[in-house]
Amino acid sequence: MTATEPAASDAIAADTSPRPAPGATPPRTPLVARAAAELVGAAALVATVVGSGIQATQLTDDVALQLLANSTATVFGLGVLIVLLGPVSGAHFNPAVTLAEWWTARRGGGGVTGRELAVYVPSQVVGAVAGAVLADAMFGEPLVKWSTHDRSTGNLLLGEVVATAGLILLIFGLARTDRLRFAPVAVASYIGAAYWFTSSTSFANPAVTIGRAFTDTFAGIAPASVPAFIGMQLVGAVVGLALVAVIFMRGRTTSE
Repeated sequence: MTATEPAASDAIAADTSPRPAPGATPPRTPLVARAAAELVGAAALVATVVGSGIQATQLTDDVALQLLANSTATVFGLGVLIVLLGPVSGAHFNPAVTLAEWWTARRGGGGVTGRELAVYVPSQVVGAVAGAVLADAMFGEPLVKWSTHDRSTGNLLLGEVVATAGLILLIFGLARTDRLRFAPVAVASYIGAAYWFTSSTSFANPAVTIGRAFTDTFAGIAPASVPAFIGMQLVGAVVGLALVAVIFMRGRTTSE
């Protein structure tokens, strides 16, 4: 049976299948598999961020080299995770992205359903915390030690708005232009660049932010700084969606 000519029974099943991510093929895997993919992906992402940060500080005292090592590992790790898990869950690993997709679905576009939102977000948060604990365990650090790295100044919060808005603009812009096949390279490259051009080093992810509060290492963030960071990330997501609506506005064909 071809994909272009589904049977009637397939059409009925499609009516109840999960909505696709923007511009993506409708997922065919069970929701539990997608939740597992989001949990494992978020865990691996945070383990990469935290672990590479610990490794970098053990190898050099040069802060610029530490950030370079941390950002490079994150770029490669994130790209691999998107390639591997994207076909399963869409490779969100990020509540801001999932919330943005849910909003677009409510507005008639492609995205996750409310049920998927309720499963994805907790999976991402649990995975992020597990990833931080795993990284600490691998490097002999206390499994859970609240970070003392304060990140509460206004310029850092502005950096999170910019970082998250850019991420949402990129992902949904690729979807609007039917170029999501470039997401592994494009998203990983953007995050790597945003490490350097944003004052906050581009968390741009509420789940990752929560996970990084559990480790008092290079990549950590003090728990007291977490609520404001998440708030600014959600603001950034709104700004990003607004930019998508303006820049990638669907025009109407006119005749002269």
